[in-house]
Amino acid sequence: MSSPQNLKDLYLEELQDLWSANDQMVKVVREMADAVGDEKLSSRLRGSVGGIEKHAGVLQDLISDAGGELKKEHCKGMEGLVKEARKHAVEMDAEADVKDVAAIAQFQRMSHYGIAGFGTAAAFAEALGLDDAASKLNKATSEIYSSDEYMTELAERSQNLEAKGKGA
Repeated sequence: MSSPQNLKDLYLEELQDLWSANDQMVKVVREMADAVGDEKLSSRLRGSVGGIEKHAGVLQDLISDAGGELKKEHCKGMEGLVKEARKHAVEMDAEADVKDVAAIAQFQRMSHYGIAGFGTAAAFAEALGLDDAASKLNKATSEIYSSDEYMTELAERSQNLEAKGKGA
């Protein structure tokens, strides 16, 4: 896409970027689910894949609804986060409990990126008078927040916090 000329162009570019981000995140979350040792965490990561894919579908629908080109705009921000997630939560050579805590942290970093993107897209939709789109984007943002909060709770109550004392 060429440089955005107006808010609608910027909105569409944001949706296309988020679609790319979601697709990249799905792949690494699956890898993290296979790499972690805690079965509850693995199950939660696998469950999150469905939500991420659902949000990708919402983005595609919103792009079409707004008359945009149904294509992804490669998200370099998520590319970096995915690279870090692989390094610190998939390929990491560490005890299982340390890897589990690292996976939670990496998942949350990617989720926070999504929260920022979906929230921004919702604000753009509201400004454009696209109330239905804004509602769908706000719902997705809320769902991402819920997943993030669950990961925080899992980290706080998990025995995996023993990892903080290893190697000290």
